[in-house]
Amino acid sequence: MRQKVYSGRLKLNGETHVETLGAANNYASSLNGLRRFAEARSLMRKTMPVAQRVLGKLHEITIKMLWAYVETLYEDDNATLDDLRKAVNTLEDAARDARRVYGSAHPFAEGCEYHLEKSRAALAARETPSSGGSEVLQTADDLAAHFG
Repeated sequence: MRQKVYSGRLKLNGETHVETLGAANNYASSLNGLRRFAEARSLMRKTMPVAQRVLGKLHEITIKMLWAYVETLYEDDNATLDDLRKAVNTLEDAARDARRVYGSAHPFAEGCEYHLEKSRAALAARETPSSGGSEVLQTADDLAAHFG
């Protein structure tokens, strides 16, 4: 349904209209909910630059598009470490800007902080090897401690 709304808005209003951009964001959010991250990411990579250019980087729709985009990164099990780092770096900038412009208690600033925490956690989980008994024992002290 949201795909049809987005397609209709695109045909009716063009890619730079605020309602088209809002429909693109809603469509991407729906794709995220369905865990169709590659499709959502592709849509956001196409529409986010338009929103930033037309509406500005701190417009409500642009910020929500950013959230949908980074969610495609930190929720996707196939995201690379570079993808996760990009999500964290992007959100650090967005959170700083949102706090400066809207104040730290504003929903946009809080939303940026929420997604920043989620992306940092995803990055940390991916960077930290699990210790399910497969750790590499490199020194005699490691061996002695492990086998005790």
